[in-house]
Amino acid sequence: MRNKQYYQECFKDYPDIVNLEQFREMLGGIGDSTARKLMREKKVKHFCIRHTYMIPKAYVIEYVLSEHYAEYKYSLKVQI
Repeated sequence: MRNKQYYQECFKDYPDIVNLEQFREMLGGIGDSTARKLMREKKVKHFCIRHTYMIPKAYVIEYVLSEHYAEYKYSLKVQI
């Protein structure tokens, strides 16, 4: 099982706050609508400023360690 330190290392080149495109990339290239759905359903903590999603990297790591992602990742084509 992967832990927080593993993902901190994986995502070290990303800024502390990522945009939607970077978030999609971090999750292995998920689609735009899938990423937005995760935001709408509040599966990933984020901020929305002037219609722009801003996701702290710590929240991305929190999400990939979550139970939801553990179940959800099996439906993804690419896994991180």
